[in-house]
Amino acid sequence: MNNEQMYLDYLIVGGGIAAGNAVAGIRKEDKAGTIGIISADVDKPYERPALSKKLWTDDSFTEDQIFYDVSEEHQAALMLETEVISIDREAHTVTTNKGETVKYKKLLLVTGGEPKTLEGPKDDKVYAFRSYQDYLKLRNLSGENQHIVIVGGSYIGTELAANLALNNTKVTLIYPQNILGDNRFPEEIAREYEQTYKDNGIEMINATRAERYTKESDKFLLYLNDGTTVEADSIILGLGVSPVLDLAKDAGLEVDDGVVVNEYLRTSDPDIYAAGDIASYPDPVLGRQRIEHVDHARNSGTAVGKVMAGLKEPYDYTPYFYSMIFDISWKAIGTLDPSLDLLIDEVDSGKVVYYLKDDKPVGILTWKIEPDLDQVRNLIDNPPASSEELKGKIRNQEN
Repeated sequence: MNNEQMYLDYLIVGGGIAAGNAVAGIRKEDKAGTIGIISADVDKPYERPALSKKLWTDDSFTEDQIFYDVSEEHQAALMLETEVISIDREAHTVTTNKGETVKYKKLLLVTGGEPKTLEGPKDDKVYAFRSYQDYLKLRNLSGENQHIVIVGGSYIGTELAANLALNNTKVTLIYPQNILGDNRFPEEIAREYEQTYKDNGIEMINATRAERYTKESDKFLLYLNDGTTVEADSIILGLGVSPVLDLAKDAGLEVDDGVVVNEYLRTSDPDIYAAGDIASYPDPVLGRQRIEHVDHARNSGTAVGKVMAGLKEPYDYTPYFYSMIFDISWKAIGTLDPSLDLLIDEVDSGKVVYYLKDDKPVGILTWKIEPDLDQVRNLIDNPPASSEELKGKIRNQEN
């Protein structure tokens, strides 16, 4: 992809999970069309969740297993370490930061999210965890009782804290919630969740935000909003991400908290599509959503690839989100807002939590059980007349 200008039937901007799945989706419908991926990453598309999950917990799962074989299997051209800086919708071209122009027939935006950062001097031992290269760095920094401070109670932050603790690393977790997870879980579950971290030797600093950091000799000093400081060998930021929307905005596409798409993941331009973290799409069960999670990235990526290649099939999948730390596994669909009315159903050694609005579930959390996720979706889409009838509806599939 080093011509001054080239033409592609399908051009994908962004190189994450949605991109990898979109390539496979295109190839299911179109075996011959030309595909290209422009990505700022140094690596080809890969399964990002494994970076904070399976690569730490499953010795049989190796690093080479996370990558999508987009080039050899699907003949997609890759332009890595490259950013698209503008889209010319009328000319059907994009321009890169290297001065190259690429013409497209169909364009997919899967630009993902930009990690939130913290004020302080640039250093290889302080960074927002996001990429495969970040994972490799953290592997080298961990172990040997190194003290790593994780800032933020996000999915990434909580999973990394747990897995580092299991890998001979001294861990401190700093998070803004009064109880870890109380922004999504009922108090009794949040307390159990938080206690599990304490039981595994992690220092927990709650109801606190980090404001900045400095470097003192070979150590880092983290300044907290309560006036205290924490010393660390390295600092990992798990503060969440902001969707990368500038490219879509500058191109004049409709944008709200994401790039607005219809049920076919098509934007306000009929030849431009969006999927993954940045897509604001009409979920048939939950209403308009923008979801930052792997299940949505995979499924919306596959769906949009098929649509771009000519399949007239709406994206009607309602994704779930999940996490696993220590011996706790949880899955959820919908809105997890503990300020809503809650119905907690004891199931075996776990729980099912129904988040109710007007006596109807708008979110369901399954805690330490293996649910039938289609049944969970159906209960949100077709709830019983009374919330009391929800009890006993979801069972543990392991039994």
